[in-house]
This record gives sequence, structure tokens and C-alpha cells, in this order.
Amino acid sequence: MSHDREILRMIWEGQIPICFQADSEEIVGLQQPENFYLMVSRLSYLPLVTDKVKKYFSRYISHEQQDGNIWFDYNGIPLKLHYPIGVIYDQLHPDDDGVPWNLTIHFSKFPDDVLVRISTRELLESHFMSCLKEADVLKHRGQIISSMQKKEHNQLWQGLSNDKFDQFWAINRRLMEPSGDQETFKCIPIRFYSEDDVYNQKLISPLNKSGQKKTLGEMMVELSSPLRKIVEIRTHGISVHDEVNLQWLSEHLSYPDNFLHLFLIYESNSSLPLLS
Repeated sequence: MSHDREILRMIWEGQIPICFQADSEEIVGLQQPENFYLMVSRLSYLPLVTDKVKKYFSRYISHEQQDGNIWFDYNGIPLKLHYPIGVIYDQLHPDDDGVPWNLTIHFSKFPDDVLVRISTRELLESHFMSCLKEADVLKHRGQIISSMQKKEHNQLWQGLSNDKFDQFWAINRRLMEPSGDQETFKCIPIRFYSEDDVYNQKLISPLNKSGQKKTLGEMMVELSSPLRKIVEIRTHGISVHDEVNLQWLSEHLSYPDNFLHLFLIYESNSSLPLLS
């Protein structure tokens, strides 16, 4: 199946301006460092894009702190290092306000109770490949990723980590095509988020009861309840039209981990469970 390359390129080139500031309690001496500004890819991960930030602030901290695990917070909220940057931003900025995004970098007191330690790029790569394999199981029963060679797995990771669109999509296109003579995936890999910081997954078929490609609006009806109606779905900082079919959405607006990361906006702000 052919892809709309312009849309894929636009999603790939999405960026967020970030202002990094130091934790004043970690600074050695009286001089407070100036903030560090950086444009980062929505599709990447904080551990992949913050080497320059760490190097800049490391001059202002003790040698002991330089060996610690780096982490970040936004308004006191620790940021998940294994989430794509765009997912974190959209979860904390549902109305796309606050530019640049002001983050604090930390070199000590890692919050193990709320964050997963991603101390090396190898650990992040392992997490990323696990997500790819899970998505491929949902779409192709795991047949595509398992048939690839190690060098092709490496090319996917290197394409993402080095921000190389052509390198990544030369391999990823195989994961974004239905198997055999099928027109859809077996299931659509989706991770759902809500305004009250709830995350969930649910098996979603790309077809409706009539055997036609399911639209986003049909899925919204399926996931809604009489007490909690979904009125809007967003991803990549944009509101998605409810007439778009899920197959097309998965092929074009998935993150590099091959999952759709969708934010559900409800008519009510009730704190009922995300999905039944």
C-alpha cells in the first residue's frame, strides 16, 4: 500500500522548543547557569536529544553528581524517559500552550518510585524494540519484525536516533503495510491517554461490524459510555477528524514505535475509569 510521503515527512519533522533550566539546589558555587534552549523532535526521546544539555550543565555541578542518572521535571512532574517527547508534551499541554516548554534538569535524587531508569541508550533501544515487536504482533502476528535481519533492526533504531527519515522509513514501510492480500492490519496498535493522566491499551479492530474500515468516530462511540462521552481525539498536537479511518491513521500518524498515541477529550471532567 502506498503512503502519503508528505504527511509522513510532516509528522517526522514536528518539533518542540524547550528551555532547559538547572535545579538551583544542585548547583555548586554562587553562579547560576543561564538556561539552555533546544529544538527537539516530537518523535524522539529525551535521553536521545539531551547530550548537549547534560554537557552544558555538568560544568556547574559536583563530580559525584555527574555520575548519576539524569532526569527532568515540568512544574514538579517527573517526565517519563521511555515516552516519546511529543506524547509527554501533549499530555501536559492539552491546549498546546506554554512555548517554549520549560523543563528542569536533575543530576541526583532520581525518583525511582515514579520513573523507569533509562541510564544508557542501549536500555532505551531495548524498550523501543520491545514496543515495535508488540505493535507487529498486533498488526501482523509478529511475522514482519521476526523476519527482519539484525542489521534492519539496527537501521530502524539508527534512523530514529540520528533523525534520518529515509533511513528509518526504508525499513519501517514494511511494518506499515497489511500482510498478503489483506487491506488492513489484524488489530490497530493504540495507546490511549486521558486528561486525568490515565493510560490504557485495548484491542481495536480496524473493521466495523459491517466489515468496512472503522472510522475514528466509530471508535469514539465504542469507547464512550453514557456517563463519559469522548468528544475529541488528538495526536501530534492536532485534533483528528472523526471521519478518518483507523487503518490510514495507523499507517501515517503512528509514532516510530508503531503505536498510535491518542489523547481522549471527554465531554465531562469526571474521574471515572478510562475504558470499560
